[in-house]
Amino acid sequence: MTDRVEGRWAEIFTPRYATVTLILCLGVALLAFNAFLASISLPTAVQEMGGVALISWALTLFLVFAIVGGSGAALLKQRLGSRTALLVSAGIFLLGTLVAGTATSMPQVLFGRALQGLGEGVVSAVCFALIPELFPSRLVPKVFGLQAMIWAIAAFGGPALAGVLTEMVSWRAAFLVNVPLVLIFAAMVMVKVPAQLAEDRNSVRFPGLRLLAIGSGIMLVALAALAAPLLATALLAGAVALLVLAVILDGRAQTRLMPPDAFRPISVVGTGLWIVLLINIAGAGSAVYLVLVVQEIWSYGPTAAGALAAVLAVAWSGSAITVANVRSKETRKTLIRIGPAMIGTGLLLVLAGLQLDQVAVLVIGQLVIGSGFGMCNGYINLTMMEAASDAERDRTSALVPTTQSAGNAIGAALAGVAANLAGLAAAGSAEAVKFAIIPVYALGVATAVLALVAAWRMVSMIRPQDADSSFAVG
Repeated sequence: MTDRVEGRWAEIFTPRYATVTLILCLGVALLAFNAFLASISLPTAVQEMGGVALISWALTLFLVFAIVGGSGAALLKQRLGSRTALLVSAGIFLLGTLVAGTATSMPQVLFGRALQGLGEGVVSAVCFALIPELFPSRLVPKVFGLQAMIWAIAAFGGPALAGVLTEMVSWRAAFLVNVPLVLIFAAMVMVKVPAQLAEDRNSVRFPGLRLLAIGSGIMLVALAALAAPLLATALLAGAVALLVLAVILDGRAQTRLMPPDAFRPISVVGTGLWIVLLINIAGAGSAVYLVLVVQEIWSYGPTAAGALAAVLAVAWSGSAITVANVRSKETRKTLIRIGPAMIGTGLLLVLAGLQLDQVAVLVIGQLVIGSGFGMCNGYINLTMMEAASDAERDRTSALVPTTQSAGNAIGAALAGVAANLAGLAAAGSAEAVKFAIIPVYALGVATAVLALVAAWRMVSMIRPQDADSSFAVG
């Protein structure tokens, strides 16, 4: 009955929940700010140490190891308990930060970034799994809204902070600023996150083959983004085969990484994971190319182009906060369906703005895309958490941020193949750039349509009794 009482924003900041809220915010902030800090500071690091050919691998290795870490997070939480899992993964992230921040060569930076990714992948997945565990369901949408706000702050504040630290102190400072954040996070985890009782611990076999298949698949995806079109297609086919193999092996394993119906469109959870994957694939291409294209065709500087890109994050945050108070079950179903439709529509508007040289249309498109993500994201996640059984809720919750990261990686690779096939790299004029970017947005719109179909499918599978449970937030 308690969960049916209307949740208020102020409640997540009351003494009962404030510390937990801050722990989850710090967990998200480590990922959000670290992404922007590293991207701004690494070019200066390359100028100092050399190794420009390796700079793209700083993001690639972080992403690959973050997905591997996130994939194994539920089993780690099951074996060690939430507190120990968070402390161990935070320690790995801290070690990676120190390795990268004190590096004397690019290979050392890459090793540090891999450790950062591994640690952060587990941290973000375990934090995500703790949301339904530590908060009543009426407050879950508020927590998602707060996390969206952190991403918006990071989108604006991250590059500015990294720029100031890099210019006024050193590129190393942009890495090492994570150290006090990690230490604060670890101290709060020690105080607030409950330890797991010994009798609750389960004997878990290390899922090495499955994690290897997942990591190798994502690595092939990352390589595809850098390869020639024909080779990229082959690499993507290999990635699909490895990821499908990982899902099949996991379904047969005694101790699973994923819920049993993961990515099987026969359940709310399986279909929901497809929506999460597809909407992130849909948005990735624009996220990768928008700043570059705006600079090429309109001669915008990095700051102005970056501001246009950041509009999406602000809209995401604002819409997530706005819909967090929705109480009607039917309205929440509608938000799940309307989100992918808005993402696809927004991508079309951004493309139209680029083709017609209309900045206002592009900005509206960015607002629509961000609002689409913000409106549906929290309720897709909440519905999956509520639909999962108690035994599978950890695996379901922890798999969500990993699926988001995988969607971004796959979407970026597919967009890279589409852009290369259309000749974007060789485009020598604004008109040529406009033409070459069309397949990138067409791919995004097509993927958003698939996500829309999955969203209708997901909502149709929620039986009346499921709806009463899944949407008992209001």
